[in-house]
Amino acid sequence: MNLVTRQSSAPFVLASGSPRRRDLLGQLGLIPDVIEPADIDETPKNRELPLDYAKRISFEKAALVATKHDGAFVLAADTVVAVGRRILPKAEDEIDARDCLALLSGRRHRVLTGHVLVLPNGDVRKKVVTTAVKFKRLHQSEIDAYISSGDWQGKAGGYAIQGGAAAFIPWISGSYTNVVGLSLPEVTNMLVGNGF
Repeated sequence: MNLVTRQSSAPFVLASGSPRRRDLLGQLGLIPDVIEPADIDETPKNRELPLDYAKRISFEKAALVATKHDGAFVLAADTVVAVGRRILPKAEDEIDARDCLALLSGRRHRVLTGHVLVLPNGDVRKKVVTTAVKFKRLHQSEIDAYISSGDWQGKAGGYAIQGGAAAFIPWISGSYTNVVGLSLPEVTNMLVGNGF
């Protein structure tokens, strides 16, 4: 079922290699014509705040990929897990993942996803969506079991809400799909509102 009816013949490019983002777009019935991850340096700048980081990285991804696809709709996003002013890493090893889970245990945090849509005429639309997420207090055995699952690998903040970490989250406020990687209401509004 297509929840977004395509009105434009311009190509639709997803500037992300994330299978989660592809799956989310599939829920709307959208299949990108091109999938091209943006190869950029995602290192946070010194003292960069999570909101500024989400805006900057999503824009840089969109801008880079748009230079290769004139006349296309180019959608890019970046998801950031933040505790206060601190940006949590995308967990690349068990140490990262354990550090993230220990920090998130028993606390609320924010998940910010920067969404950028470059239009076929080169205009740019930007929006950051924030979701608040609460983790229950985690026992060491729960952390160990989650680490063993491997579900944390490459995930911002060391967890995936759509996986086993769902058992750790008693409460969220805001868009669930935003935590997965794209706010589907926002993506729908951006596309439909801009002639897609």
